[in-house]
Amino acid sequence: ETLDLTITSSTSNTTTLTECDSYTWLVNGTIYTASGSYIDVSTNAAGCTHTETLNLTLNNSTSASMSATACDSYTWPVNGVIYTTSGSYIDVSTNAAGCTHTETLNLTLNNSTSASMSATACDSYTWPVNGIIYTTSGSYTDVSTNTAGCTHTETLNLTINSSTSNITTL
Repeated sequence: ETLDLTITSSTSNTTTLTECDSYTWLVNGTIYTASGSYIDVSTNAAGCTHTETLNLTLNNSTSASMSATACDSYTWPVNGVIYTTSGSYIDVSTNAAGCTHTETLNLTLNNSTSASMSATACDSYTWPVNGIIYTTSGSYTDVSTNTAGCTHTETLNLTINSSTSNITTL
């Protein structure tokens, strides 16, 4: 009598991965959100045990948020962009772990203001804006802070006429 004997072997495979935040293992469809070693046991084509091992390292994405208030424009140090309107802005980069880093800027921009006026006076003029007495025609400015905390520039365009006097001798 003859014995035909076939011996089949169990099989195994190990996969080592580094991913960001989560990983869906195609072997079993499981979503992993933590680093670790995971095992899936199935049957191979020969009808024996197949052991699949996943050595998974998960790194985390990061995020940060900041608020800023400025006058007229703001240069965000994160990306060097100059913003001229209020709003929320996002910059996406890669962190030290090789994952996504999302930075959010919540920006409030206030505006500088200006005003000008013209005046004509005889001999001298006291400007109510700053209390200075001017005796010469010219353009003068006064810089202060407006209610938004930004620059307010007031301009005076002044004309000074000299008084004349007539002395009559009889």
